[in-house]
Amino acid sequence: MLFIERELAGPLRKAAANFPAVVLTGPRRAGKTVLLKKVFPDASYHLFEAPDLVARFRADPVGFLDGVHPPAILDEIQHVPELFAYLRARIDAEPRRTGRWFLTGSQEAGLMQNVTESMAGRAAVLQLLPLSSRETDKVTMLRGGYPEVIARPRAASMWFASYVQTYLERDVRLVTAVQDLATFRRFLGLVASRHGQILTKSGLAAPLGLSIPTITRWLDVLETTGQILVVHPYFENFGKRLVKSPRVFIGDSGLACHLLGIESEAELAKSPFRGELFEGLLAAEILKAQVNRGERRQLWYFRDHAGLEVDFVMPGRGDKLRWVEAKATRTPRPAMAEPMRKLLANTRDPKRARDEMFVVHEAPLAGTTSQALAPGVRAMPWRDFLRDGMN
Repeated sequence: MLFIERELAGPLRKAAANFPAVVLTGPRRAGKTVLLKKVFPDASYHLFEAPDLVARFRADPVGFLDGVHPPAILDEIQHVPELFAYLRARIDAEPRRTGRWFLTGSQEAGLMQNVTESMAGRAAVLQLLPLSSRETDKVTMLRGGYPEVIARPRAASMWFASYVQTYLERDVRLVTAVQDLATFRRFLGLVASRHGQILTKSGLAAPLGLSIPTITRWLDVLETTGQILVVHPYFENFGKRLVKSPRVFIGDSGLACHLLGIESEAELAKSPFRGELFEGLLAAEILKAQVNRGERRQLWYFRDHAGLEVDFVMPGRGDKLRWVEAKATRTPRPAMAEPMRKLLANTRDPKRARDEMFVVHEAPLAGTTSQALAPGVRAMPWRDFLRDGMN
Protein backbone atom coordinates (compact mmCIF):
# COMPACT_ATOMS: atom_id res chain seq x y z
CA MET A 1 0.00 0.00 0.00
CA LEU A 2 1.37 3.42 -0.98
CA PHE A 3 2.23 5.47 2.11
CA ILE A 4 0.69 8.94 2.19
CA GLU A 5 2.65 11.47 4.21
CA ARG A 6 0.62 12.30 7.30
CA GLU A 7 0.38 15.83 8.65
CA LEU A 8 0.77 14.49 12.18
CA ALA A 9 4.31 13.30 11.42
CA GLY A 10 5.78 16.70 12.38
CA PRO A 11 4.04 16.97 15.77
CA LEU A 12 4.91 13.30 16.38
CA ARG A 13 8.63 13.94 15.85
CA LYS A 14 8.48 17.04 18.05
CA ALA A 15 6.76 15.08 20.82
CA ALA A 16 9.37 12.31 20.61
CA ALA A 17 12.15 14.87 20.96
CA ASN A 18 10.67 16.26 24.17
CA PHE A 19 9.02 13.36 26.02
CA PRO A 20 10.15 9.87 27.07
CA ALA A 21 6.88 8.42 25.76
CA VAL A 22 4.30 9.30 23.12
CA VAL A 23 0.74 7.98 23.25
CA LEU A 24 -1.02 7.85 19.87
CA THR A 25 -4.77 7.25 20.02
CA GLY A 26 -7.48 7.15 17.38
CA PRO A 27 -10.11 4.91 15.79
CA ARG A 28 -9.28 1.43 14.59
CA ARG A 29 -7.57 1.29 11.15
CA ALA A 30 -6.82 5.03 11.01
CA GLY A 31 -3.16 4.26 10.30
CA LYS A 32 -1.49 4.63 13.72
CA THR A 33 0.89 1.69 13.37
CA VAL A 34 1.88 2.50 9.79
CA LEU A 35 2.66 6.09 10.77
CA LEU A 36 4.79 5.14 13.77
CA LYS A 37 6.75 2.58 11.77
CA LYS A 38 7.34 5.11 8.99
CA VAL A 39 8.41 7.98 11.27
CA PHE A 40 10.50 5.76 13.60
CA PRO A 41 11.83 2.98 11.34
CA ASP A 42 14.44 1.82 13.87
CA ALA A 43 11.90 1.17 16.64
CA SER A 44 11.11 -2.42 17.57
CA TYR A 45 7.45 -3.44 17.27
CA HIS A 46 5.28 -5.37 19.74
CA LEU A 47 1.55 -6.02 19.17
CA PHE A 48 -0.49 -6.66 22.31
CA GLU A 49 -3.44 -8.02 20.36
CA ALA A 50 -1.56 -11.29 19.97
CA PRO A 51 -2.63 -13.65 22.79
CA ASP A 52 0.82 -15.21 23.15
CA LEU A 53 2.47 -11.81 23.58
CA VAL A 54 -0.08 -10.76 26.20
CA ALA A 55 0.44 -14.07 28.04
CA ARG A 56 4.23 -13.66 28.02
CA PHE A 57 3.96 -10.12 29.35
CA ARG A 58 1.56 -11.06 32.14
CA ALA A 59 3.65 -14.04 33.18
CA ASP A 60 6.75 -11.88 33.69
CA PRO A 61 6.25 -8.12 33.03
CA VAL A 62 9.75 -7.11 34.17
CA GLY A 63 11.43 -9.87 32.19
CA PHE A 64 9.37 -9.05 29.11
CA LEU A 65 10.31 -5.36 29.18
CA ASP A 66 13.97 -6.25 29.85
CA GLY A 67 13.88 -7.96 26.45
CA VAL A 68 12.42 -4.93 24.69
CA HIS A 69 15.06 -2.56 23.35
CA PRO A 70 13.88 1.07 23.05
CA PRO A 71 12.90 2.86 20.98
CA ALA A 72 9.90 0.56 20.89
CA ILE A 73 6.37 0.66 19.51
CA LEU A 74 3.90 -1.00 21.89
CA ASP A 75 0.69 -1.43 19.89
CA GLU A 76 -2.90 -1.82 21.18
CA ILE A 77 -1.86 -1.43 24.81
CA GLN A 78 -5.44 -1.15 26.02
CA HIS A 79 -5.24 -4.95 26.30
CA VAL A 80 -2.58 -4.70 29.03
CA PRO A 81 -3.42 -1.66 31.20
CA GLU A 82 -1.01 -2.88 33.89
CA LEU A 83 1.83 -2.07 31.49
CA PHE A 84 1.72 1.62 32.43
CA ALA A 85 2.96 1.08 35.98
CA TYR A 86 6.03 -0.83 34.76
CA LEU A 87 6.76 1.74 32.05
CA ARG A 88 6.49 4.58 34.55
CA ALA A 89 9.19 3.01 36.69
CA ARG A 90 11.53 2.70 33.70
CA ILE A 91 10.88 6.26 32.57
CA ASP A 92 11.45 7.63 36.08
CA ALA A 93 14.79 5.82 36.21
CA GLU A 94 15.95 7.72 33.08
CA PRO A 95 13.70 10.81 32.91
CA ARG A 96 15.87 12.77 30.47
CA ARG A 97 15.93 10.10 27.77
CA THR A 98 13.30 11.06 25.20
CA GLY A 99 11.65 9.21 22.33
CA ARG A 100 11.89 5.79 23.99
CA TRP A 101 8.34 4.46 24.06
CA PHE A 102 5.56 4.82 21.45
CA LEU A 103 2.20 3.56 22.67
CA THR A 104 -0.95 3.13 20.61
CA GLY A 105 -4.54 2.27 21.41
CA SER A 106 -7.95 2.42 19.79
CA GLN A 107 -10.12 2.79 22.88
CA GLU A 108 -9.29 6.29 24.00
CA ALA A 109 -11.23 6.53 27.28
CA GLY A 110 -9.65 3.57 29.07
CA LEU A 111 -6.29 4.40 27.58
CA MET A 112 -6.48 8.02 28.69
CA GLN A 113 -7.45 7.06 32.24
CA ASN A 114 -4.25 5.05 32.52
CA VAL A 115 -2.21 7.84 30.93
CA THR A 116 -3.65 10.35 33.39
CA GLU A 117 -3.00 8.13 36.38
CA SER A 118 0.42 6.71 35.47
CA MET A 119 2.06 8.81 32.73
CA ALA A 120 1.26 12.42 33.62
CA GLY A 121 4.20 14.59 32.59
CA ARG A 122 5.97 11.59 31.10
CA ALA A 123 4.03 11.17 27.85
CA ALA A 124 2.79 13.41 25.05
CA VAL A 125 -0.67 12.47 23.81
CA LEU A 126 -1.61 12.82 20.13
CA GLN A 127 -4.59 11.59 18.13
CA LEU A 128 -4.61 10.23 14.58
CA LEU A 129 -7.85 10.34 12.61
CA PRO A 130 -8.39 8.85 9.12
CA LEU A 131 -6.74 10.52 6.14
CA SER A 132 -7.72 14.13 5.51
CA SER A 133 -8.34 15.98 2.27
CA ARG A 134 -5.24 18.05 3.07
CA GLU A 135 -3.23 14.80 2.88
CA THR A 136 -4.83 13.35 -0.26
CA ASP A 137 -7.48 14.51 -2.72
CA LYS A 138 -8.80 10.93 -2.77
CA VAL A 139 -10.84 11.69 0.35
CA THR A 140 -14.46 12.05 -0.78
CA MET A 141 -17.90 12.19 0.76
CA LEU A 142 -18.71 8.70 -0.54
CA ARG A 143 -15.50 6.93 0.49
CA GLY A 144 -14.28 8.93 3.49
CA GLY A 145 -10.68 8.78 4.63
CA TYR A 146 -9.78 5.33 5.96
CA PRO A 147 -6.42 4.44 4.34
CA GLU A 148 -7.43 0.96 3.17
CA VAL A 149 -10.56 2.32 1.47
CA ILE A 150 -8.48 5.03 -0.20
CA ALA A 151 -6.07 2.35 -1.44
CA ARG A 152 -8.78 -0.06 -2.68
CA PRO A 153 -11.97 1.93 -3.39
CA ARG A 154 -13.56 -0.90 -5.39
CA ALA A 155 -13.59 -3.06 -2.27
CA ALA A 156 -15.03 -0.29 -0.07
CA SER A 157 -18.37 -1.96 0.62
CA MET A 158 -16.74 -5.22 1.71
CA TRP A 159 -14.16 -3.35 3.79
CA PHE A 160 -16.77 -1.30 5.67
CA ALA A 161 -18.86 -4.40 6.35
CA SER A 162 -15.82 -6.16 7.80
CA TYR A 163 -14.85 -3.05 9.74
CA VAL A 164 -18.26 -2.81 11.42
CA GLN A 165 -18.21 -6.50 12.32
CA THR A 166 -14.68 -6.28 13.73
CA TYR A 167 -15.56 -3.11 15.60
CA LEU A 168 -18.58 -4.78 17.22
CA GLU A 169 -16.75 -7.96 18.17
CA ARG A 170 -13.57 -6.33 19.48
CA ASP A 171 -13.89 -2.67 20.42
CA VAL A 172 -17.47 -2.66 21.71
CA ARG A 173 -17.03 -5.74 23.86
CA LEU A 174 -13.72 -4.47 25.18
CA VAL A 175 -15.12 -1.10 26.24
CA THR A 176 -18.42 -2.22 27.71
CA ALA A 177 -20.29 -5.42 28.51
CA VAL A 178 -22.74 -5.34 25.59
CA GLN A 179 -24.43 -8.72 25.38
CA ASP A 180 -26.75 -8.12 22.43
CA LEU A 181 -24.46 -7.10 19.57
CA ALA A 182 -27.32 -7.37 17.06
CA THR A 183 -29.20 -4.61 18.88
CA PHE A 184 -26.03 -2.54 19.12
CA ARG A 185 -25.62 -2.93 15.34
CA ARG A 186 -29.19 -1.64 14.87
CA PHE A 187 -28.35 1.21 17.23
CA LEU A 188 -25.33 2.12 15.10
CA GLY A 189 -27.53 2.21 11.99
CA LEU A 190 -30.10 4.34 13.79
CA VAL A 191 -27.43 6.83 14.82
CA ALA A 192 -26.37 7.01 11.16
CA SER A 193 -29.96 7.85 10.20
CA ARG A 194 -29.72 10.81 12.64
CA HIS A 195 -26.43 11.96 11.07
CA GLY A 196 -26.05 15.72 11.47
CA GLN A 197 -29.19 16.15 13.53
CA ILE A 198 -29.59 17.51 17.05
CA LEU A 199 -29.26 14.59 19.41
CA THR A 200 -32.42 13.40 21.18
CA LYS A 201 -31.75 10.30 23.21
CA SER A 202 -35.44 9.47 23.49
CA GLY A 203 -35.63 9.32 19.70
CA LEU A 204 -32.95 6.64 19.73
CA ALA A 205 -34.27 4.74 22.75
CA ALA A 206 -37.89 4.28 21.67
CA PRO A 207 -37.35 2.38 18.37
CA LEU A 208 -34.95 -0.01 20.07
CA GLY A 209 -36.89 -0.48 23.30
CA LEU A 210 -33.92 0.68 25.36
CA SER A 211 -33.63 2.99 28.36
CA ILE A 212 -32.14 6.47 28.22
CA PRO A 213 -29.21 5.41 30.48
CA THR A 214 -28.42 2.55 28.07
CA ILE A 215 -28.52 4.91 25.07
CA THR A 216 -26.27 7.34 26.96
CA ARG A 217 -23.79 4.57 27.71
CA TRP A 218 -23.81 3.31 24.11
CA LEU A 219 -23.31 6.81 22.70
CA ASP A 220 -20.33 7.13 25.03
CA VAL A 221 -18.98 3.89 23.55
CA LEU A 222 -19.27 5.28 20.00
CA GLU A 223 -17.57 8.52 20.98
CA THR A 224 -14.87 6.76 23.02
CA THR A 225 -13.94 4.52 20.09
CA GLY A 226 -13.90 7.36 17.57
CA GLN A 227 -16.97 6.34 15.59
CA ILE A 228 -19.02 9.50 16.11
CA LEU A 229 -18.32 13.22 16.35
CA VAL A 230 -20.34 15.15 18.91
CA VAL A 231 -20.52 18.86 18.05
CA HIS A 232 -21.71 20.94 20.99
CA PRO A 233 -23.58 24.25 20.75
CA TYR A 234 -21.72 27.54 20.94
CA PHE A 235 -22.81 29.85 23.77
CA GLU A 236 -22.25 33.56 23.91
CA ASN A 237 -24.24 36.63 24.87
CA PHE A 238 -26.44 36.93 21.80
CA GLY A 239 -29.53 37.86 23.79
CA LYS A 240 -31.31 34.72 22.62
CA ARG A 241 -32.63 31.46 24.02
CA LEU A 242 -30.24 28.88 22.62
CA VAL A 243 -30.56 25.19 21.86
CA LYS A 244 -28.34 23.26 24.29
CA SER A 245 -28.29 19.74 22.81
CA PRO A 246 -25.35 18.62 20.65
CA ARG A 247 -25.36 17.47 17.03
CA VAL A 248 -24.01 14.01 16.24
CA PHE A 249 -22.21 12.80 13.12
CA ILE A 250 -20.73 9.47 12.11
CA GLY A 251 -17.02 10.28 12.22
CA ASP A 252 -16.13 9.10 8.71
CA SER A 253 -18.39 10.04 5.81
CA GLY A 254 -17.59 6.81 3.97
CA LEU A 255 -18.73 4.76 6.95
CA ALA A 256 -21.83 6.95 7.22
CA CYS A 257 -22.66 6.28 3.56
CA HIS A 258 -22.16 2.56 4.10
CA LEU A 259 -24.46 2.48 7.13
CA LEU A 260 -27.09 4.41 5.15
CA GLY A 261 -26.86 1.97 2.22
CA ILE A 262 -25.34 4.50 -0.20
CA GLU A 263 -22.92 2.68 -2.50
CA SER A 264 -22.40 4.96 -5.52
CA GLU A 265 -22.03 8.62 -6.47
CA ALA A 266 -25.38 8.41 -8.28
CA GLU A 267 -27.10 7.19 -5.10
CA LEU A 268 -25.35 9.89 -3.08
CA ALA A 269 -26.49 12.63 -5.48
CA LYS A 270 -30.14 11.59 -5.00
CA SER A 271 -29.95 10.80 -1.29
CA PRO A 272 -32.06 12.87 1.15
CA PHE A 273 -29.01 12.66 3.47
CA ARG A 274 -26.67 14.41 1.02
CA GLY A 275 -26.75 17.76 2.83
CA GLU A 276 -26.07 16.22 6.24
CA LEU A 277 -23.36 13.98 4.80
CA PHE A 278 -21.59 17.02 3.39
CA GLU A 279 -21.84 18.76 6.76
CA GLY A 280 -20.38 15.67 8.44
CA LEU A 281 -17.55 15.52 5.92
CA LEU A 282 -16.69 19.15 6.61
CA ALA A 283 -16.92 18.71 10.40
CA ALA A 284 -14.56 15.72 10.27
CA GLU A 285 -12.10 17.54 8.03
CA ILE A 286 -12.02 20.60 10.29
CA LEU A 287 -11.29 18.42 13.31
CA LYS A 288 -8.61 16.50 11.39
CA ALA A 289 -6.88 19.77 10.52
CA GLN A 290 -6.89 20.77 14.20
CA VAL A 291 -5.65 17.49 15.69
CA ASN A 292 -3.06 17.03 12.91
CA ARG A 293 -1.47 20.26 14.12
CA GLY A 294 -1.47 18.91 17.66
CA GLU A 295 -4.25 21.32 18.69
CA ARG A 296 -7.34 20.79 20.80
CA ARG A 297 -10.64 20.01 19.10
CA GLN A 298 -12.64 23.23 18.92
CA LEU A 299 -15.77 23.04 16.81
CA TRP A 300 -19.31 24.13 17.68
CA TYR A 301 -22.62 24.96 16.04
CA PHE A 302 -25.15 27.70 16.78
CA ARG A 303 -28.94 27.48 16.94
CA ASP A 304 -31.55 29.45 18.83
CA HIS A 305 -35.14 28.52 19.65
CA ALA A 306 -36.43 30.65 16.79
CA GLY A 307 -34.64 28.34 14.34
CA LEU A 308 -31.75 30.63 13.41
CA GLU A 309 -28.81 28.29 12.83
CA VAL A 310 -25.19 28.42 11.68
CA ASP A 311 -23.66 25.05 10.88
CA PHE A 312 -20.23 25.49 12.45
CA VAL A 313 -18.31 27.91 14.66
CA MET A 314 -14.55 27.57 15.19
CA PRO A 315 -11.62 29.69 16.39
CA GLY A 316 -10.07 32.07 13.89
CA ARG A 317 -7.02 34.30 14.06
CA GLY A 318 -6.50 36.24 17.27
CA ASP A 319 -9.80 36.60 19.08
CA LYS A 320 -11.85 36.20 15.91
CA LEU A 321 -14.24 33.36 15.23
CA ARG A 322 -14.94 31.64 11.92
CA TRP A 323 -18.62 31.10 11.11
CA VAL A 324 -19.30 28.46 8.47
CA GLU A 325 -22.39 27.47 6.52
CA ALA A 326 -21.91 24.12 4.74
CA LYS A 327 -23.88 23.73 1.52
CA ALA A 328 -24.00 20.61 -0.64
CA THR A 329 -24.10 22.62 -3.85
CA ARG A 330 -21.67 23.79 -6.50
CA THR A 331 -23.64 27.02 -6.95
CA PRO A 332 -23.42 29.18 -3.81
CA ARG A 333 -25.93 32.03 -3.60
CA PRO A 334 -26.06 35.22 -1.49
CA ALA A 335 -29.12 33.99 0.43
CA MET A 336 -26.95 31.24 1.95
CA ALA A 337 -25.04 33.89 3.91
CA GLU A 338 -28.10 35.39 5.58
CA PRO A 339 -28.14 33.28 8.79
CA MET A 340 -24.62 34.42 9.68
CA ARG A 341 -25.20 38.04 8.75
CA LYS A 342 -28.48 38.19 10.64
CA LEU A 343 -26.97 36.60 13.73
CA LEU A 344 -23.90 38.82 13.86
CA ALA A 345 -25.92 41.96 13.12
CA ASN A 346 -27.87 41.37 16.34
CA THR A 347 -25.00 40.40 18.63
CA ARG A 348 -24.34 42.44 21.75
CA ASP A 349 -20.59 41.91 21.39
CA PRO A 350 -19.08 44.50 19.03
CA LYS A 351 -15.89 42.51 18.49
CA ARG A 352 -17.90 39.85 16.66
CA ALA A 353 -18.23 42.29 13.75
CA ARG A 354 -14.62 41.40 12.88
CA ASP A 355 -15.32 37.67 12.66
CA GLU A 356 -14.76 35.72 9.44
CA MET A 357 -17.75 34.24 7.62
CA PHE A 358 -17.73 31.51 4.97
CA VAL A 359 -20.18 29.58 2.86
CA VAL A 360 -18.30 26.34 2.17
CA HIS A 361 -19.65 24.31 -0.73
CA GLU A 362 -18.96 21.36 -2.97
CA ALA A 363 -16.61 21.53 -5.93
CA PRO A 364 -14.87 18.80 -7.94
CA LEU A 365 -11.29 19.66 -6.87
CA ALA A 366 -9.31 22.40 -5.19
CA GLY A 367 -8.57 25.39 -7.37
CA THR A 368 -11.98 26.96 -7.90
CA THR A 369 -11.63 30.64 -7.07
CA SER A 370 -13.27 31.82 -3.87
CA GLN A 371 -15.73 34.67 -4.26
CA ALA A 372 -17.35 37.39 -2.22
CA LEU A 373 -20.88 36.16 -1.70
CA ALA A 374 -22.12 39.07 0.41
CA PRO A 375 -20.44 41.86 2.44
CA GLY A 376 -18.03 40.12 4.82
CA VAL A 377 -18.86 36.60 3.51
CA ARG A 378 -16.72 34.50 1.20
CA ALA A 379 -17.85 31.41 -0.67
CA MET A 380 -15.15 28.75 -0.94
CA PRO A 381 -15.02 25.15 -2.23
CA TRP A 382 -14.53 22.85 0.72
CA ARG A 383 -11.06 21.65 -0.23
CA ASP A 384 -9.86 25.23 -0.66
CA PHE A 385 -11.36 26.24 2.67
CA LEU A 386 -9.53 23.43 4.46
CA ARG A 387 -6.28 24.27 2.68
CA ASP A 388 -6.40 28.08 2.79
CA GLY A 389 -9.38 29.31 4.85
CA MET A 390 -8.21 27.65 8.08
CA ASN A 391 -4.70 29.12 8.05
